[in-house]
Order: sequence, then structure tokens, then C-alpha cells
Amino acid sequence: MADQSYRDVGGTSGGLGDFLLGFVMACIGAYLLTNQVSVVGSYWSFYGGSTFGLTLLPMLFGIFLLFRSGRSPVGWILTVAGAVFILAGVIANMHIYFQPTSLFNTIVMLVLLVGGLGLIARGVREH
Repeated sequence: MADQSYRDVGGTSGGLGDFLLGFVMACIGAYLLTNQVSVVGSYWSFYGGSTFGLTLLPMLFGIFLLFRSGRSPVGWILTVAGAVFILAGVIANMHIYFQPTSLFNTIVMLVLLVGGLGLIARGVREH
């Protein structure tokens, strides 16, 4: 352990240069790829158009109980369960779209991402 240097990435005698170049490439590729993605959310409906208010009621009642008494176990359960239910509803109804881009840009993004991951793997492998 005492004879290791900063060039020994991941405890092996791999190359720090390969690792850093791969890390930069992977970060740029991941940024460019995720920059082309649109996330659109909505909320589900039970018996009609919008039922967000219906799912909000248990959490609001739980908050009421917590303001009345901060140690109310029913208040905590209703507040946490209501918040989890709302968060689950938003996440379950997300739509993820890849925005139109040219084939060249897509190839550049994927080569940067996958090539960078390959250089990271080579950098931590013992030479």
C-alpha cells in the first residue's frame, strides 16, 4: 500500500490518463444524450378527469393532525403515505421522449459515452 502512487487507479497499476480521459468522455456523452431527452409528466385519474385533489386529502388531513399534535402517529402515517402516494402517481405517469436529432449527433453521443466507459474500464485494469 505504501508504494502506490496517484497513477494507480482503483488500487491497480492502471493508467490515470486513461481513466481521466474516459471519465471526461463518458460525462460529456451522458450529458449530450440526456440533454436530448424530454420528460413529460401527468397525473392519473380514478373516476374522472383529474383526481389529484382526492389523493391530496389524506396528506392534508395528516398535516392537520400533526399541527394539532406533533406526536400523532396517525398524522405521521397519513402525511407520509399521502406524500408517497402522490410521488408514486407522478413517477408512474412520466413519459420520456428522445428529441429528434441527426444520426451523426446520436453516434457522437453514444461513442463518447461507451468509449469513455471503455477507457475507464481499461484504466482500472492492471496493465
